Amino acid sequence: MKLGIVGLPNVGKSTLFNSLTKAGAESANYPFCTIDPNVGIVPVPDERLKLLGDMYHSKKVTHAVIEFVDIAGLVKGASKGEGLGNQFLSNIREVDAIVHVVRCFEDDNVVHVDGSVDPLRDIETINLELIFSDLEILERRIAKTAKGARMDKTLAKELKLLERIKAHLENGDLAITFETEDEDEEAWFSEYNLLTAKPVIFAANVGEDDLADDGVSNEQVGKVREFAKSCGSEVFVICAQIEQEIAELDDDEKAMFLEDLGLSESGLEKLIKASYKLLGLISYLTAGEDETRAWTIKVGTKAPQAAGKIHTDFERGFIKAEVVNYKDLLELGSLAAAREKGLVGMEGKEYVVQDGDVILFRFNV
Repeated sequence: MKLGIVGLPNVGKSTLFNSLTKAGAESANYPFCTIDPNVGIVPVPDERLKLLGDMYHSKKVTHAVIEFVDIAGLVKGASKGEGLGNQFLSNIREVDAIVHVVRCFEDDNVVHVDGSVDPLRDIETINLELIFSDLEILERRIAKTAKGARMDKTLAKELKLLERIKAHLENGDLAITFETEDEDEEAWFSEYNLLTAKPVIFAANVGEDDLADDGVSNEQVGKVREFAKSCGSEVFVICAQIEQEIAELDDDEKAMFLEDLGLSESGLEKLIKASYKLLGLISYLTAGEDETRAWTIKVGTKAPQAAGKIHTDFERGFIKAEVVNYKDLLELGSLAAAREKGLVGMEGKEYVVQDGDVILFRFNV
């Protein structure tokens, strides 16, 4: 999974990125200190892996990973070359979802590019830049498609679609709210890879005092939540500064620090939960002496396609999947004991994999 982090300058983007990835991206109190997109790869915290790894005495435990791409702060006119311009927007065309960091804290020592804290205005500024960037992509595609549309029915149909999407965006609406009419349109639409068609998670960056009640008493966070509801986005509340302090600690110290703050999980854990929920993802597990590992798949994936995540041969030669829930496996201490209790299912091609399934695939190529 790949997530792109966007936001205005000085909203806490790079601080958040640093804390999530410990990658040490430069973070300073002035716009455009992130000049190259920073990329960090983070393991997805999953306590099930440690427990299974211990049980099997696995030589290796491999977590699922998330790749974060931190983009320089966007400003009004970025798509037309203002600030650092449109060059960075291309870096987030390939991401699965966008993490939009929004400032919901007051601090006279941290400059705001627009002079005041107003998350809805900030969201609108970023959304407009993403829309302008998408319009540029569409205009190029329209010019190319129009040439052959007179002689080709398929191109003529695509041209109509492009013009409808363009009108939708020019109306100030995001591509994610655009409705395609058939499978052809759906295929073309996903090909365009529009920024505003990507799902969004809002990271409401608050001061330390607003963390304990998850931003409930912060009026600005309330506005962000209301806005997110209207466009089917997820919101998580974070204090980027605190996250950076947590990032320096080992696991035991981290747990104590979070407890002192009245928190049950870190910002990274909140973000991962929000991402998985938004993108409809789950993890199944494989466990053994050599390796215990998490595999990320879409909700609704059937056993052969889940097997294909490990290797295409597993999907091609799929015979059966031996499936047990990780809780049952841990409770009984071995696959043999779970089999005796009748808790291991022999599943075929139609089995839909569930979150927390521990699977042994049988295949023949």
